[in-house]
Amino acid sequence: MAPSTTSQRNVVFVDGIRTPFGKAGPKGMYAETRADDLVVKTIRELLRRNPQLDPARIDEVAVAATTQTGDQGLTIGRTAGILAGLPETVPGFAVDRMCAGAMTSVTTTASGIGFGQYDVVIAGGVEHMGRHPMGEGADPNPRFLADRLVDPSALVMGNTAENLHDRFPSITKDRTDAYAVASQNKYDAAKKAGFIADTLVPVATRSASGWGLATEDEPPRPGTTIEDLAKLKTPFRPAGRITAGNAAGLNDGATAAILAGEDTANELGLPVGMRMVGFAFQGVDPAVMGIGPVPATEKLLARTGLKIEDIGLFEINEAFAVQVLAFLEHYGIADDDPRVNQWGGAIACGHPLASSGVRLMTQLSRQFAQRPDVRYGLTTMCIGLGMGGTVIWENPIFDGAK
Repeated sequence: MAPSTTSQRNVVFVDGIRTPFGKAGPKGMYAETRADDLVVKTIRELLRRNPQLDPARIDEVAVAATTQTGDQGLTIGRTAGILAGLPETVPGFAVDRMCAGAMTSVTTTASGIGFGQYDVVIAGGVEHMGRHPMGEGADPNPRFLADRLVDPSALVMGNTAENLHDRFPSITKDRTDAYAVASQNKYDAAKKAGFIADTLVPVATRSASGWGLATEDEPPRPGTTIEDLAKLKTPFRPAGRITAGNAAGLNDGATAAILAGEDTANELGLPVGMRMVGFAFQGVDPAVMGIGPVPATEKLLARTGLKIEDIGLFEINEAFAVQVLAFLEHYGIADDDPRVNQWGGAIACGHPLASSGVRLMTQLSRQFAQRPDVRYGLTTMCIGLGMGGTVIWENPIFDGAK
Protein backbone atom coordinates (compact mmCIF):
# COMPACT_ATOMS: atom_id res chain seq x y z
CA MET A 1 0.00 0.00 0.00
CA ALA A 2 1.45 3.35 -1.00
CA PRO A 3 1.88 5.95 1.75
CA SER A 4 -0.56 8.83 1.79
CA THR A 5 0.61 12.16 0.44
CA THR A 6 -0.26 15.67 1.55
CA SER A 7 -0.55 18.49 -0.93
CA GLN A 8 1.16 21.78 -0.17
CA ARG A 9 -0.95 24.24 1.80
CA ASN A 10 -0.78 27.91 2.60
CA VAL A 11 1.48 28.99 5.46
CA VAL A 12 0.45 32.06 7.43
CA PHE A 13 2.12 34.37 9.90
CA VAL A 14 -0.34 34.60 12.76
CA ASP A 15 1.34 36.96 15.19
CA GLY A 16 4.79 38.16 16.18
CA ILE A 17 6.31 39.84 19.20
CA ARG A 18 9.69 40.91 20.50
CA THR A 19 11.33 42.16 23.63
CA PRO A 20 12.59 45.72 23.63
CA PHE A 21 16.13 45.63 22.27
CA GLY A 22 18.93 46.60 24.63
CA LYS A 23 22.50 47.79 24.31
CA ALA A 24 25.01 45.00 24.81
CA GLY A 25 27.49 45.35 27.62
CA PRO A 26 27.68 45.79 31.38
CA LYS A 27 25.65 49.01 31.26
CA GLY A 28 22.91 47.62 29.01
CA MET A 29 19.46 47.02 30.44
CA TYR A 30 19.73 43.24 30.01
CA ALA A 31 23.21 42.89 31.50
CA GLU A 32 21.84 40.71 34.33
CA THR A 33 19.04 39.05 32.33
CA ARG A 34 19.41 35.57 30.84
CA ALA A 35 18.99 35.05 27.11
CA ASP A 36 16.62 32.11 27.55
CA ASP A 37 14.40 34.19 29.84
CA LEU A 38 14.04 36.73 27.03
CA VAL A 39 12.77 33.96 24.75
CA VAL A 40 10.40 32.71 27.45
CA LYS A 41 8.89 36.18 27.71
CA THR A 42 8.09 36.28 23.99
CA ILE A 43 6.53 32.80 23.96
CA ARG A 44 4.33 33.57 26.94
CA GLU A 45 3.22 36.86 25.42
CA LEU A 46 2.24 35.18 22.16
CA LEU A 47 0.07 32.75 24.08
CA ARG A 48 -1.44 35.55 26.18
CA ARG A 49 -2.35 37.48 23.04
CA ASN A 50 -3.80 34.41 21.35
CA PRO A 51 -5.77 32.58 24.07
CA GLN A 52 -7.69 30.57 21.49
CA LEU A 53 -4.50 28.60 20.80
CA ASP A 54 -4.25 25.52 23.00
CA PRO A 55 -0.50 25.18 23.75
CA ALA A 56 -0.84 21.44 23.19
CA ARG A 57 -1.57 22.18 19.52
CA ILE A 58 1.95 23.60 19.03
CA ASP A 59 3.95 21.10 17.00
CA GLU A 60 7.41 22.66 17.24
CA VAL A 61 9.44 25.47 18.80
CA ALA A 62 12.40 26.64 16.71
CA VAL A 63 14.66 29.25 18.31
CA ALA A 64 17.80 30.64 16.70
CA ALA A 65 20.98 31.89 18.33
CA THR A 66 24.27 32.68 16.64
CA THR A 67 26.44 31.91 19.65
CA GLN A 68 24.98 28.68 21.01
CA THR A 69 26.62 28.47 24.39
CA GLY A 70 25.75 29.23 27.99
CA ASP A 71 22.19 30.52 28.34
CA GLN A 72 21.85 30.44 24.54
CA GLY A 73 22.86 26.80 24.30
CA LEU A 74 21.39 23.44 25.27
CA THR A 75 18.91 23.23 22.35
CA ILE A 76 17.28 26.51 23.29
CA GLY A 77 14.05 25.85 21.38
CA ARG A 78 13.35 22.92 23.67
CA THR A 79 14.55 24.48 26.92
CA ALA A 80 12.71 27.77 26.31
CA GLY A 81 9.50 25.86 25.59
CA ILE A 82 9.76 23.98 28.88
CA LEU A 83 10.59 27.19 30.77
CA ALA A 84 7.64 28.96 29.14
CA GLY A 85 5.28 26.32 30.48
CA LEU A 86 4.47 24.57 27.22
CA PRO A 87 3.36 20.95 27.57
CA GLU A 88 6.25 18.51 27.71
CA THR A 89 4.88 16.95 24.53
CA VAL A 90 5.90 20.08 22.53
CA PRO A 91 9.36 19.51 20.99
CA GLY A 92 11.92 22.15 20.09
CA PHE A 93 15.25 22.71 18.40
CA ALA A 94 17.93 25.33 17.84
CA VAL A 95 18.94 27.10 14.62
CA ASP A 96 22.06 28.95 13.52
CA ARG A 97 22.31 31.01 10.36
CA MET A 98 23.98 34.00 12.00
CA CYS A 99 21.95 37.18 11.35
CA ALA A 100 19.20 35.23 9.59
CA GLY A 101 18.65 32.79 12.43
CA ALA A 102 15.05 33.77 13.18
CA MET A 103 14.32 34.06 9.46
CA THR A 104 15.56 30.48 9.07
CA SER A 105 13.51 29.35 12.08
CA VAL A 106 10.48 30.66 10.21
CA THR A 107 11.31 29.27 6.78
CA THR A 108 12.31 25.86 8.10
CA THR A 109 9.17 25.35 10.15
CA ALA A 110 7.05 26.90 7.39
CA SER A 111 8.33 24.18 5.09
CA GLY A 112 7.05 21.60 7.56
CA ILE A 113 3.66 23.32 7.65
CA GLY A 114 3.47 23.51 3.89
CA PHE A 115 4.29 19.81 3.65
CA GLY A 116 1.56 18.99 6.15
CA GLN A 117 3.78 17.75 8.97
CA TYR A 118 3.15 20.70 11.32
CA ASP A 119 -0.06 22.62 11.98
CA VAL A 120 1.15 25.31 14.39
CA VAL A 121 4.70 26.32 15.34
CA ILE A 122 6.53 28.98 17.28
CA ALA A 123 9.64 30.33 15.58
CA GLY A 124 12.03 33.05 16.66
CA GLY A 125 15.49 33.95 17.78
CA VAL A 126 17.59 35.50 20.50
CA GLU A 127 20.97 37.12 20.84
CA HIS A 128 22.52 38.34 24.07
CA MET A 129 25.61 39.98 22.61
CA GLY A 130 26.55 41.36 26.01
CA ARG A 131 26.93 37.86 27.43
CA HIS A 132 28.02 36.22 24.18
CA PRO A 133 29.88 38.48 21.72
CA MET A 134 29.72 37.37 18.11
CA GLY A 135 32.41 34.77 17.48
CA GLU A 136 32.88 33.91 21.16
CA GLY A 137 34.54 30.49 21.37
CA ALA A 138 34.68 30.14 17.58
CA ASP A 139 37.69 28.48 16.00
CA PRO A 140 37.70 29.25 12.24
CA ASN A 141 39.57 26.61 10.29
CA PRO A 142 42.98 28.04 9.31
CA ARG A 143 42.45 26.74 5.78
CA PHE A 144 39.96 29.56 5.18
CA LEU A 145 42.93 31.91 4.98
CA ALA A 146 45.80 29.51 4.24
CA ASP A 147 44.02 28.12 1.16
CA ARG A 148 42.70 31.57 0.29
CA LEU A 149 39.10 30.35 0.43
CA VAL A 150 38.02 33.74 1.76
CA ASP A 151 39.58 37.17 1.98
CA PRO A 152 40.80 37.95 5.54
CA SER A 153 38.31 40.82 5.72
CA ALA A 154 35.44 38.31 5.42
CA LEU A 155 35.73 37.43 9.11
CA VAL A 156 35.00 40.98 10.31
CA MET A 157 31.57 42.29 9.34
CA GLY A 158 32.62 45.94 9.47
CA ASN A 159 35.40 45.24 7.00
CA THR A 160 32.96 43.56 4.63
CA ALA A 161 30.83 46.69 4.73
CA GLU A 162 33.86 48.82 3.83
CA ASN A 163 34.47 46.41 0.93
CA LEU A 164 30.91 46.95 -0.23
CA HIS A 165 31.55 50.68 -0.33
CA ASP A 166 34.52 49.91 -2.59
CA ARG A 167 32.25 47.95 -4.93
CA PHE A 168 29.69 50.78 -5.00
CA PRO A 169 31.69 54.04 -5.11
CA SER A 170 28.47 55.95 -5.78
CA ILE A 171 27.36 55.06 -2.24
CA THR A 172 29.27 57.70 -0.33
CA LYS A 173 29.57 58.15 3.40
CA ASP A 174 27.32 61.19 3.11
CA ARG A 175 24.61 59.01 1.59
CA THR A 176 24.90 56.37 4.29
CA ASP A 177 24.84 59.00 7.03
CA ALA A 178 21.75 60.59 5.49
CA TYR A 179 20.08 57.19 5.33
CA ALA A 180 20.98 56.55 8.99
CA VAL A 181 19.47 59.85 10.10
CA ALA A 182 16.30 59.00 8.17
CA SER A 183 16.13 55.63 9.92
CA GLN A 184 16.31 57.32 13.31
CA ASN A 185 13.63 59.82 12.32
CA LYS A 186 11.25 57.20 10.90
CA TYR A 187 11.65 55.04 13.97
CA ASP A 188 10.95 57.99 16.26
CA ALA A 189 7.82 58.92 14.30
CA ALA A 190 6.56 55.32 14.39
CA LYS A 191 7.21 55.13 18.11
CA LYS A 192 5.30 58.35 18.76
CA ALA A 193 2.42 57.01 16.64
CA GLY A 194 2.24 53.93 18.87
CA PHE A 195 3.25 51.46 16.16
CA ILE A 196 6.40 50.17 17.88
CA ALA A 197 4.81 49.61 21.30
CA ASP A 198 2.33 47.17 19.77
CA THR A 199 5.21 44.88 18.76
CA LEU A 200 6.88 44.81 22.21
CA VAL A 201 6.43 42.82 25.41
CA PRO A 202 7.77 44.50 28.57
CA VAL A 203 10.56 42.64 30.36
CA ALA A 204 11.41 42.78 34.05
CA THR A 205 15.13 43.45 34.48
CA ARG A 206 17.55 43.24 37.37
CA SER A 207 20.72 45.18 38.02
CA ALA A 208 22.91 46.33 40.87
CA SER A 209 20.49 49.21 41.43
CA GLY A 210 17.47 46.89 41.74
CA TRP A 211 14.58 45.76 39.58
CA GLY A 212 13.40 47.61 36.51
CA LEU A 213 11.06 47.22 33.57
CA ALA A 214 12.22 47.40 29.97
CA THR A 215 9.38 48.87 27.90
CA GLU A 216 11.28 50.63 25.10
CA ASP A 217 14.24 49.97 22.84
CA GLU A 218 17.48 51.23 24.32
CA PRO A 219 19.61 51.94 21.18
CA PRO A 220 17.64 54.72 19.37
CA ARG A 221 19.21 58.16 19.17
CA PRO A 222 16.39 60.58 18.33
CA GLY A 223 17.52 63.94 17.07
CA THR A 224 20.66 62.57 15.42
CA THR A 225 21.95 64.83 12.66
CA ILE A 226 24.24 64.31 9.69
CA GLU A 227 26.67 66.69 11.39
CA ASP A 228 26.72 64.41 14.45
CA LEU A 229 27.50 61.36 12.34
CA ALA A 230 30.26 63.13 10.41
CA LYS A 231 32.27 63.39 13.64
CA LEU A 232 32.30 59.66 14.41
CA LYS A 233 35.37 57.47 14.06
CA THR A 234 35.74 54.86 11.31
CA PRO A 235 37.05 51.89 13.32
CA PHE A 236 37.44 49.41 10.47
CA ARG A 237 39.61 51.47 8.14
CA PRO A 238 41.49 54.78 8.39
CA ALA A 239 39.38 57.44 6.69
CA GLY A 240 36.76 54.76 6.08
CA ARG A 241 33.01 55.10 5.75
CA ILE A 242 31.53 52.73 8.34
CA THR A 243 30.82 54.23 11.76
CA ALA A 244 28.71 53.43 14.79
CA GLY A 245 26.17 55.88 13.41
CA ASN A 246 25.48 54.30 10.02
CA ALA A 247 25.50 50.69 11.24
CA ALA A 248 23.49 48.65 13.71
CA GLY A 249 25.02 48.35 17.16
CA LEU A 250 25.74 45.40 19.44
CA ASN A 251 22.45 44.45 21.02
CA ASP A 252 20.47 42.05 23.18
CA GLY A 253 16.92 40.89 22.50
CA ALA A 254 14.53 38.12 21.47
CA THR A 255 11.68 37.61 19.02
CA ALA A 256 9.03 34.96 18.44
CA ALA A 257 6.15 34.34 16.05
CA ILE A 258 3.27 31.93 15.61
CA LEU A 259 3.03 30.31 12.17
CA ALA A 260 0.27 27.97 11.07
CA GLY A 261 -1.36 26.33 8.13
CA GLU A 262 -4.06 28.69 6.92
CA ASP A 263 -6.65 25.93 7.35
CA THR A 264 -5.57 25.41 10.95
CA ALA A 265 -5.60 29.13 11.66
CA ASN A 266 -9.17 29.32 10.39
CA GLU A 267 -10.14 26.24 12.42
CA LEU A 268 -8.74 27.71 15.65
CA GLY A 269 -9.86 31.27 15.04
CA LEU A 270 -6.31 32.58 14.86
CA PRO A 271 -5.69 35.86 13.02
CA VAL A 272 -3.93 35.74 9.67
CA GLY A 273 -1.38 38.52 9.58
CA MET A 274 0.13 37.57 6.24
CA ARG A 275 0.52 34.64 3.89
CA MET A 276 3.93 33.28 2.86
CA VAL A 277 4.55 33.38 -0.90
CA GLY A 278 8.07 31.95 -0.90
CA PHE A 279 11.61 32.27 0.38
CA ALA A 280 15.17 31.97 -0.88
CA PHE A 281 18.69 31.97 0.50
CA GLN A 282 21.77 32.58 -1.62
CA GLY A 283 25.50 32.55 -0.99
CA VAL A 284 27.84 35.36 -2.07
CA ASP A 285 31.50 36.27 -1.68
CA PRO A 286 31.94 36.50 2.11
CA ALA A 287 34.12 39.60 1.65
CA VAL A 288 31.03 41.53 0.49
CA MET A 289 28.38 39.71 2.50
CA GLY A 290 26.17 42.82 2.50
CA ILE A 291 25.21 42.26 -1.14
CA GLY A 292 23.50 38.99 -0.19
CA PRO A 293 19.91 40.30 -0.28
CA VAL A 294 20.23 41.10 -3.99
CA PRO A 295 20.84 37.59 -5.38
CA ALA A 296 18.51 36.06 -2.78
CA THR A 297 15.74 38.39 -3.95
CA GLU A 298 16.55 37.76 -7.61
CA LYS A 299 16.31 34.02 -6.97
CA LEU A 300 12.96 34.36 -5.23
CA LEU A 301 11.45 36.71 -7.79
CA ALA A 302 12.35 34.20 -10.49
CA ARG A 303 10.75 31.37 -8.50
CA THR A 304 7.51 33.23 -7.80
CA GLY A 305 7.14 35.00 -11.13
CA LEU A 306 6.87 38.35 -9.37
CA LYS A 307 8.74 41.52 -10.24
CA ILE A 308 10.31 44.00 -7.88
CA GLU A 309 7.59 46.46 -8.97
CA ASP A 310 5.01 44.14 -7.39
CA ILE A 311 6.47 44.68 -3.93
CA GLY A 312 4.58 47.40 -2.08
CA LEU A 313 6.43 47.29 1.24
CA PHE A 314 10.06 46.44 2.05
CA GLU A 315 11.50 45.52 5.44
CA ILE A 316 15.27 45.40 4.90
CA ASN A 317 17.52 44.70 7.85
CA GLU A 318 19.88 47.58 8.41
CA ALA A 319 23.06 45.82 9.46
CA PHE A 320 24.84 48.64 7.63
CA ALA A 321 23.37 51.54 5.68
CA VAL A 322 25.59 50.71 2.70
CA GLN A 323 24.06 47.24 2.49
CA VAL A 324 20.52 48.64 2.25
CA LEU A 325 21.57 51.26 -0.28
CA ALA A 326 23.33 48.64 -2.43
CA PHE A 327 20.03 46.73 -2.59
CA LEU A 328 18.05 49.86 -3.46
CA GLU A 329 20.59 50.96 -6.07
CA HIS A 330 20.49 47.54 -7.75
CA TYR A 331 16.74 47.86 -8.20
CA GLY A 332 16.66 51.55 -9.02
CA ILE A 333 14.79 52.42 -5.84
CA ALA A 334 15.37 55.84 -4.31
CA ASP A 335 17.15 56.10 -0.96
CA ASP A 336 14.06 57.72 0.56
CA ASP A 337 11.39 55.58 -1.14
CA PRO A 338 8.40 55.52 1.25
CA ARG A 339 7.89 51.78 0.71
CA VAL A 340 11.19 51.00 2.44
CA ASN A 341 11.48 50.51 6.21
CA GLN A 342 8.52 52.72 7.03
CA TRP A 343 9.20 52.50 10.76
CA GLY A 344 12.96 52.87 10.56
CA GLY A 345 15.25 49.92 11.07
CA ALA A 346 18.09 48.28 12.92
CA ILE A 347 20.31 51.37 12.73
CA ALA A 348 17.79 52.91 15.13
CA CYS A 349 16.29 50.05 17.15
CA GLY A 350 19.17 47.55 17.12
CA HIS A 351 20.12 44.22 15.60
CA PRO A 352 20.45 41.34 18.08
CA LEU A 353 21.71 39.07 15.28
CA ALA A 354 19.63 35.86 15.27
CA SER A 355 16.46 37.60 16.47
CA SER A 356 16.08 40.25 13.77
CA GLY A 357 14.32 38.28 11.04
CA VAL A 358 11.11 38.02 13.03
CA ARG A 359 11.24 41.72 13.89
CA LEU A 360 11.09 42.48 10.18
CA MET A 361 8.17 40.09 9.71
CA THR A 362 6.24 41.39 12.71
CA GLN A 363 6.51 44.96 11.46
CA LEU A 364 5.52 44.02 7.93
CA SER A 365 2.47 42.18 9.26
CA ARG A 366 1.38 45.23 11.23
CA GLN A 367 1.94 47.46 8.18
CA PHE A 368 -0.16 45.16 5.99
CA ALA A 369 -3.04 45.66 8.43
CA GLN A 370 -2.81 49.40 7.78
CA ARG A 371 -2.44 49.06 4.01
CA PRO A 372 -5.14 47.01 2.27
CA ASP A 373 -3.96 48.65 -0.97
CA VAL A 374 -0.65 46.71 -0.79
CA ARG A 375 -0.64 43.07 -1.90
CA TYR A 376 2.99 41.96 -1.53
CA GLY A 377 5.76 42.76 0.95
CA LEU A 378 9.32 41.59 1.30
CA THR A 379 11.61 40.91 4.26
CA THR A 380 15.31 40.54 3.47
CA MET A 381 18.67 40.60 5.19
CA CYS A 382 22.35 40.06 4.62
CA ILE A 383 23.98 37.20 6.53
CA GLY A 384 27.48 36.81 7.91
CA LEU A 385 29.95 34.61 6.03
CA GLY A 386 28.44 35.67 2.73
CA MET A 387 24.73 34.94 2.34
CA GLY A 388 21.42 36.66 1.84
CA GLY A 389 17.87 35.65 2.70
CA THR A 390 14.54 36.92 1.38
CA VAL A 391 10.91 36.08 2.14
CA ILE A 392 7.95 37.43 0.17
CA TRP A 393 4.58 37.73 1.89
CA GLU A 394 1.04 38.43 0.70
CA ASN A 395 -1.40 40.72 2.49
CA PRO A 396 -4.55 38.75 3.38
CA ILE A 397 -6.72 41.89 3.42
CA PHE A 398 -5.50 43.15 0.03
CA ASP A 399 -8.31 44.94 -1.76
CA GLY A 400 -7.45 45.07 -5.43
CA ALA A 401 -10.20 47.59 -6.03
CA LYS A 402 -8.35 50.27 -4.10
